[in-house]
Amino acid sequence: MTTAEERTDGLERAFGPLEDPANPFGTEALLAADAAGEVLSEAEQVLDRAQFNAEFVPADVGGRLERMDELGRLLRPVFRRDASLGFGYGLNCFFATTPVWTAGDAVQRKHAARLLLGGQRVAVARHEVAHGNDFVRDEFTARTVPGGLVVDGSKSAIANASRATGLVLFTRMRDAARGRSHSVLLLDREDLPADRVEDLGRRATTGMRSAEFGGLRITDCTVPLSTVLGEVGDGYELSLRSSLLIRGLIPSIVLAGAETALRTVARFAHRTRADGRSSLDVQHVRDVLTGSFLDLLLIDCLALVATRALHLLPRQMSAYAAAAAYLAPKLVAESMDEMATVLGEETFTQDGAYGMFQKQRRDLPVTSLGHAGSAGRQVSILPQLPYFARHSWFTQAEPPPGLFRPHEPLPPLDLARPALLGDGDPLAATLVACTGLLQAADGPGAQEPGGLALRHLARALTGELADLKKAFEQVRPGDRDALSSPYSFGLADRYTLVLAGAAALGVWREQRRAPEDRADPFLAAPAWATAVLYRLVRRLGLPLPDRPAVCERLALDEALARLHHRRSYDLYRSPLA
Repeated sequence: MTTAEERTDGLERAFGPLEDPANPFGTEALLAADAAGEVLSEAEQVLDRAQFNAEFVPADVGGRLERMDELGRLLRPVFRRDASLGFGYGLNCFFATTPVWTAGDAVQRKHAARLLLGGQRVAVARHEVAHGNDFVRDEFTARTVPGGLVVDGSKSAIANASRATGLVLFTRMRDAARGRSHSVLLLDREDLPADRVEDLGRRATTGMRSAEFGGLRITDCTVPLSTVLGEVGDGYELSLRSSLLIRGLIPSIVLAGAETALRTVARFAHRTRADGRSSLDVQHVRDVLTGSFLDLLLIDCLALVATRALHLLPRQMSAYAAAAAYLAPKLVAESMDEMATVLGEETFTQDGAYGMFQKQRRDLPVTSLGHAGSAGRQVSILPQLPYFARHSWFTQAEPPPGLFRPHEPLPPLDLARPALLGDGDPLAATLVACTGLLQAADGPGAQEPGGLALRHLARALTGELADLKKAFEQVRPGDRDALSSPYSFGLADRYTLVLAGAAALGVWREQRRAPEDRADPFLAAPAWATAVLYRLVRRLGLPLPDRPAVCERLALDEALARLHHRRSYDLYRSPLA
């Protein structure tokens, strides 16, 4: 079987250059499909030939899913082009089937695998708590009867509602005990009486216009108890467990679309005008391109840590997945706004390369919400921080170096192991360790551009962690009022920035330690890490050293080199079509 890296490169080549007007999967074709509200059928055929759905099926039931970091990379060639294609074709099926992979019995897992491996789709209808970004508030209910359940109700916004053979329904139990209010069912539409299931039609969306969000009504339909995933009443816990798997993929999704946007803007800025000059002569333009590139590198550091932690730190990864899914869309949204100022009036173009920028900007809010918005991710983080403050920060050991090494093997993926609440925060220990390492007179990178500034910036982030420790030590265990205050939400936001800095420092340190054939010279040098941390410390409002202008210039040089040599704007520098 081919490796995940080979399959990723194969997808990129199969789709071809976006800017080629003769490419049937290029910008013009994708924008035409988006305007028509239709997924490009030829692009779906590319994914069919690649058996793309197999990437979302665990290897133990016949699929290819073995590593979550590899799955994140495999999504990027698709989402660079069209979020509707990536979400509608396969990723939404993964969102739908995560409860099956985590809690289904052998029969249920094999059935879901057969559907996906056979080219079918599986849709999910979530309940209100886990799906706070629903277009409308409606739901499915179930009541117990001898030998089964009777399902009733409707949802107005289900991705792939009419195209899916499999249905995963989060249903509210009418006769449930407190705390066991929801159950999850795996249904096959072909097994349901046709007169009990009704498609309610499609809903228009501003973003991801080619993806189908449709309604579904089920009326007094009796299903066997064998359709229940886990036990009756497990729905809320299964929703939370599913989010542990889904959230780590969000950075890769938003990064891929932002890559295309940045490449569009960089190409625009680099072109020579009639007067012989270019937009790159303007400092603001250079700053925007540099900052956007640095943010993408930071987002990929978060993606790397969040996905590899599922394998290496299943008892601690909850906060990392939530932080990655919370921070990455925020950074990309701000970056998109800044890039729009470079394009000026071209931002409003509906066709060509600049139309693609506008499309990526429209799609971002839909792709980044997933099954819970940013507030839900903060709520996942907050209850863990008082425990970390008392028992983990400045005392716990570091995580294994493999957390930051993208090419290092990982333990097998066990989707049942991740814990809903972490029992420690080893990533914060990496920040403390790297800060100590940098304080030495002969610390790594001290004589290179940005090395001394990096020492100051790491120390500032460690000081912020110390302040967070003091703040959360004051929160009494179980004090929900304190944790739900605006002040605590602000602290959680600051924590995600500190965590992002720790991830970037970990990646940089391990690049310096890597064998020459595994290290990227750009990532092994301190310049990019210094420029990234400078932006983080500035966001936190902490005292700053002098602006690392040399580091920023080196980052811009790298971004432009990747534009000319057709390389990706992430940690992998992958070849592009």
